[in-house]
Amino acid sequence: MSSTPIADHALVSDRHSAALITRGGSVDWLCFPRFDSPSVFARLLDDDAGHWSIRPSIPHRVSRRYVERTMVLETTFHAETGVVVLTDALLVGPDDGGHRLGVGVPHVLARRLSCTEGQVPMEIEYRPRPEYGLICPILSPVDGGLTSRGGAEWLVLTAPVQIDVSDSTGQGGFRMRSGETLHFALHRSTLEEIPARVWDQDELASRLETTVTAWQSWSALHQAYDGPWRELVHHSGRVLQALSFQPSGAIVAAATTSLPEGAGGERNWDYRYTWVRDASLTMEALWVAACPDEASDFFAFLTTAAPSLGKDRALQIMFGVGGEHDLSERTLPHLRGWRDSRPVRVGNGAWSQRQIDVYGELLCAAYRLADQLGDLDDDVRRFFIACADTAAELRPEKVQGIWEVRGEPQHFLYSKVMCWAALDRAIGLADRLGAEDRVESWRRTREEIRETVLREGWNERAGAFTQYFGSEDLDASNLMMPVVGFLPADDPRMLATIDAIEERLTDDTGLVYRYRTEGGVDGLAGEEGTFLLCTFWLAQALALSGQAGRARAVFERAAAYVNDVGLLAEEIDPASGELLGNFPQAFSHIGLINAAWAIDQAERGATG
Repeated sequence: MSSTPIADHALVSDRHSAALITRGGSVDWLCFPRFDSPSVFARLLDDDAGHWSIRPSIPHRVSRRYVERTMVLETTFHAETGVVVLTDALLVGPDDGGHRLGVGVPHVLARRLSCTEGQVPMEIEYRPRPEYGLICPILSPVDGGLTSRGGAEWLVLTAPVQIDVSDSTGQGGFRMRSGETLHFALHRSTLEEIPARVWDQDELASRLETTVTAWQSWSALHQAYDGPWRELVHHSGRVLQALSFQPSGAIVAAATTSLPEGAGGERNWDYRYTWVRDASLTMEALWVAACPDEASDFFAFLTTAAPSLGKDRALQIMFGVGGEHDLSERTLPHLRGWRDSRPVRVGNGAWSQRQIDVYGELLCAAYRLADQLGDLDDDVRRFFIACADTAAELRPEKVQGIWEVRGEPQHFLYSKVMCWAALDRAIGLADRLGAEDRVESWRRTREEIRETVLREGWNERAGAFTQYFGSEDLDASNLMMPVVGFLPADDPRMLATIDAIEERLTDDTGLVYRYRTEGGVDGLAGEEGTFLLCTFWLAQALALSGQAGRARAVFERAAAYVNDVGLLAEEIDPASGELLGNFPQAFSHIGLINAAWAIDQAERGATG
């Protein structure tokens, strides 16, 4: 099994696929050519599922960072005899003034090794295991590296050192001396494509610098936020950009599959797909953290991926990054999972669930980003109108809700609130949509939803808005009610709900659970950690209610869990404080950005 802490990993991305690299210089997760492709390296989920490590062969300590304003990783190994710096990147194309990233470069993971002091003995181990570890490929030495044959992939390793091959594994030892630099690379192609190749050292050096420049140009052009936690917000914006799929405009929820919500448990899901909800919230967060030039791409992607909508044709809640609809879930029984957390899943069964909150998140994002969208074409206008109409039609239904429970459908409060938000934003966009004739009907339905939520969603015994109609259980998603404008944050009922969640839905450190699993609403065994997104929601709601001091304290509590390179997973283990869940998690970085912005606005209002 794999037992490396989730927090020990760092992300690199070319906006097509992603790799996770440990503090020890090991690539333990890489999927080519897309985020949701089968892995080449998956030691993240099983020790025998492949990795590629470069590290000193003598004792050493490690420090790491991202190169300033990029997603290019720099790991420094400090040994008694010298210092070596390992720089990792998935290559992106030439800088075009900062507008686009991830264009024009084949799928290449580049690794530069530079000795800055003394001399250090090094070791390399290359163990590709395509298709989630099922294939032990044939490795063959070639001039300047190794080729790998097996399955549907052709892999070529560029390695300017001697590597010996045994048992489908390449290993070698070499010495780095002060002033020396070596470039390594892994290039992937399919059997139908122009074959991958060994790369020239000078070409790799140039391509790596191009990648650094492209990320820095994008950051300089897009990132203008200047409030509290500026660096964290900007870095989170780059993480969200790294989780976007450049060819289609889709955005994945996380770079991994099956990292558990509780170590050893069954709450293990594949997050390498684009959820309408998550991606819409990402677009809104990028409005704060980075000017979202990709907004039009994202909405064009949804317009293309989604069929016509209506009561019997609800919007699918998630798609593959290329627009695929069928994401049928299966297990990989040959993988033991991170810390024996089984099953390991690929695909996600939630794709077939009906959820009605997605219309609200989508139209909220469209409303927020209206200026970036420019003139809407007829297809996009019709799609947005259909989203509002479908939200109105489906509002009475029981659903699985934002948390995609696998128990019985319910009248989840958050789902109803987001139907309200869908209609509210559609009314605000009506002139842009050419839908003025629908405004009166939308307005009547919006008010009906509001009255129903206020009547059925408030529970006197709980002293709060609760998870679903008739329930006394709390749900952190209700913190979004003031965020979307359903109620003012300082409404007495909203203040009571905020206080109830902070008092009764938190662990001993003050981090927020989504809901209490003991109630059985999700139909799953076991427990889960506290949710970082929900904790940031609490900070955001407190800020909106004018309680900036409390909001700051909650924000700092959650932000303290970023790892050494500023990344967050989905959850925190209440007992150990470890990061849990898929990684890095877009939701967590979305929450950080929005909470920081809300606190900034609250403090500016208090001092303005």
